[in-house]
Amino acid sequence: MDLVVNEELKAYIDPLTPDEHDALERSILAEGCRDALVLWGDMLVDGHNRYGICRQHGLPFQTVQSTRFQSMEDVHLWMIDQHLGRRSLSDYQRGVLALRKREIVAGQRARRLAEPAEGAPSTPAGQAPTLDTREALAKAARISSNQVVLIEKIRKQAAPELVEAIKAGTISINAAAAVSSLPAAEQVAAAAAGKDELKQAAKRARDSRRRAPADEGTAEAQPQAQSQEASTNSADTVDALRQRVTVLTAENAALKLKIADLHAQLRANAGEADTAPF
Repeated sequence: MDLVVNEELKAYIDPLTPDEHDALERSILAEGCRDALVLWGDMLVDGHNRYGICRQHGLPFQTVQSTRFQSMEDVHLWMIDQHLGRRSLSDYQRGVLALRKREIVAGQRARRLAEPAEGAPSTPAGQAPTLDTREALAKAARISSNQVVLIEKIRKQAAPELVEAIKAGTISINAAAAVSSLPAAEQVAAAAAGKDELKQAAKRARDSRRRAPADEGTAEAQPQAQSQEASTNSADTVDALRQRVTVLTAENAALKLKIADLHAQLRANAGEADTAPF
């Protein structure tokens, strides 16, 4: 049985490590493919590794159709939820998945609010949570709120080579967030040099933020020091404001939906859906 493999969908979640793939292959060769592959039509949604192993060795497999998907975004949300439960994922990987989920859900809610009010569907039961606070994101990803902040910074500023170093476990989230504030070329060079150089780069980044002007004691130096500090932190301030705008937008969307649902309930209770003064 040949299935449609969407390469974008296959790459949406970080692949198994070589050790994880080898362990899965040994399990399938010994016990067969026990879990059914999940399909949306003829497109493979879940089970890309199992499918590849079964085809390679000529082994049979089962499939199951999912009826819950209405769009590719639904597929992405389902995949994220499935993989957030994987114990083998790192804190960074779970944080990235939770942030992706927040972006998808916020986009869906914004589009729903843009629909005409009359006849617009109410919020479906069991809909994915908004994840519009860092605490909610941290809970979904099973990480701390501080780690959420650091991962957001890494996603915005880190060079791809630095991200790969995080995934490989060569550098911690905390250190990577510091290195991500350096110029891209310096990030790439540090990642290429390895673990020790990445540690040194993180130290340089932290030291540069803490360094005070040499003439701090003079009356003229104080305004200059404040100006330098403001310049150094300007990028972080802009990032923080953008993050806050994203959160507020999601909160606003959620509140509008709640108000719309409340109005609908009031109209239904009054039996005057077409003439309610809302």
